[in-house]
Amino acid sequence: MLPAFTQFAASLGGFLPMLLHGVWVTLQLALLSLLLGLILGLLGAGAKLSRVRAWRLCAQVYTTLIRGVPDLLLMLLIFYGLQTGLSRLTSELGWAYIDVDPFSAGVITLGFIYGAYFTETFRGALLAVPRGQFQAAKALGLTFRQSFVHVIFPQMMRFALPGLGNNWMVLLKATALVSIIGLADLVKVAQMAGKSSQQLLAFLLLAALVYLLLSSVSNAALRWLERRYGDGVQESSS
Repeated sequence: MLPAFTQFAASLGGFLPMLLHGVWVTLQLALLSLLLGLILGLLGAGAKLSRVRAWRLCAQVYTTLIRGVPDLLLMLLIFYGLQTGLSRLTSELGWAYIDVDPFSAGVITLGFIYGAYFTETFRGALLAVPRGQFQAAKALGLTFRQSFVHVIFPQMMRFALPGLGNNWMVLLKATALVSIIGLADLVKVAQMAGKSSQQLLAFLLLAALVYLLLSSVSNAALRWLERRYGDGVQESSS
């Protein structure tokens, strides 16, 4: 047991810079995908609650299709489909060849996928806010933007945070799928290091521990946000 650990520790020193870079890439991928997903989620929720039937139909098709197709298949379709589409477009226009890098494809794919889940989360949270809140803000002379930012959004987040937190945890784990299209994230780097040192299991366990650490930090941040948006709200006692 001790010789195996000593060998792993010696191998870890040589691959540590690569592993740290993989962690950084994974964090960037997760956070940028989260940002894109939140934007698409807010837009999708607004479309689903719109009075315009066409917007509601588009949002319904978006959420239904995305939630019905496996994440890995969507990632491959978007990565290769986007590359094929850009190649044809640049060829017809006579432009230089544009290569879609795995990082950009991963951000677009994960953001697009989880935007559908965030859409339903935000929709439910918006419906949970009493309609009188917006009418009261309008009566005070606030614009639509001011009403949403200062009145509706803080109350909406109180209802949305549990669902958003769950989706964020799933998104964080889903970043491992991007290694399939060649991105040098934590999982890809751990596989390369494990195969090179013939200690694949040890490096994969290390990657799992890093994901567990990121999840623990995320849980702490989510609990802080729940307390932050729950300030001034009293729980009803039975």
